[in-house]
Amino acid sequence: MTTFRRNPGKFMKHLKKTKKPLVLTINGKAEAVVQDAEAYQRLLDIAAQADALEGIRQGIEDIKKGRMRPAREALEMFRRNHAIPR
Repeated sequence: MTTFRRNPGKFMKHLKKTKKPLVLTINGKAEAVVQDAEAYQRLLDIAAQADALEGIRQGIEDIKKGRMRPAREALEMFRRNHAIPR
């Protein structure tokens, strides 16, 4: 971490060029990760896509196992359970 603090500009230039994260250590132990903003955004986009795909996978599994009901039926049940007048 000391080396990074002494010359952050050099490291930032390297991060932008390589798009790879840099692990900062203290006494040889990983303590933090520094990453170019564009590369970090790509990582966030990949994570969001993975979450969406997992939601789709779970939905398909629910359909296969019969854990779904028509929207009208579900909304009617919700209305009754919460005493919402028509």
